[in-house]
Amino acid sequence: MLKYLVIVGAVVQLWGVFWYMKETLRGETKPNKVTWLMWSVAPFIATAAAVSDGVSWAVLPVFMSGFGPFMIFLSSFVNKKSYWKLGYFDYLCGFCSALTLIFWGITKEPNIAIGFAIISDGFAAIPTLIKCWKYPETETAAAFSTGLFNSLTSFAAIKTWGFSEYAFPVYLVAINSSLLLSVLKRKIRLRFK
Repeated sequence: MLKYLVIVGAVVQLWGVFWYMKETLRGETKPNKVTWLMWSVAPFIATAAAVSDGVSWAVLPVFMSGFGPFMIFLSSFVNKKSYWKLGYFDYLCGFCSALTLIFWGITKEPNIAIGFAIISDGFAAIPTLIKCWKYPETETAAAFSTGLFNSLTSFAAIKTWGFSEYAFPVYLVAINSSLLLSVLKRKIRLRFK
């Protein structure tokens, strides 16, 4: 019965994605295109690797963590006011992210693929994590809070605590928590003054 919680998590994350897309279309949120594109690729690869290793429902949150960013990446091209200027560092992180995906292609081993997908996703996250920390007003917390909830639901569906089932969800909890705290840090600091 708990495995159906991942469906609830996926729906909640989808709501966060639509909220983020709405804010992007209004020009209030300015997504980093390199991050959101690469965030869609790595989870799709991790999903394929986990499914090939026999993971079932527990992989839905991982899939959703790729589907949502892909939708946000596409929406970032609609409104010119939602533009975020990319720099050398953004492209370097994107290159490193893509390079780790190539390493995965060489190995063809599910656990190694998941490890490389996590590294790739981490490289992709660095520009947005820095942006969230320095310019939290350019981000929307909804995508990260619902992404955190979705990631946490994975643990309800895990049948065997193998690396292929828990590795990416653990990473997703860590990165979504970091991004959420970076966006909300100013509000948290003002509340406790």
